[in-house]
Amino acid sequence: MARQCENRLMDSEANALVECLDDQRQHVIGILEGLTDEALHQPVLPSGWSCLGLVNHLALDVERFWFHQVVAGEGPGFGDGGDSSAWEVPTDVEAEQIFESYRREISRADEVIAATPLDAAPAAWPPFFGDWRLPDLRAVLLHVIAETACHAGHLDAARELIDGRTWLTLT
Repeated sequence: MARQCENRLMDSEANALVECLDDQRQHVIGILEGLTDEALHQPVLPSGWSCLGLVNHLALDVERFWFHQVVAGEGPGFGDGGDSSAWEVPTDVEAEQIFESYRREISRADEVIAATPLDAAPAAWPPFFGDWRLPDLRAVLLHVIAETACHAGHLDAARELIDGRTWLTLT
């Protein structure tokens, strides 16, 4: 689903990056459509994560973390980097709550992206990354595109294991 960023000041490179990210975000949501809450909470792989846990991770540890905390420098600051709670979604939490959280974090991230030049350095950087650093919004966008695409692939495999459905099959 192609979408032009509402900020007319964004150039074609920024729009292309946002469009690519949006495609991956839609893949994440689309591959899970039609699954029951029970199936979405079900761990599929031996590591124990569920599809909802992965979507929650994308909402909190990817969209919120990278765009609000790192790029915009907003939020509570950085923990020690070892908090894995986003991956754990209690069974009494309805799936739609997690999807709504993901959509909300996407919308908030898009606001930060639209207001930030591609070459702007992150406003904050977590100390637990040590010397590793992304230099600007462009690099953050590329990192988030890659991470979201990787996790969309994980969800593809999980969905196929759950009920056999695949997102896109080229033969």
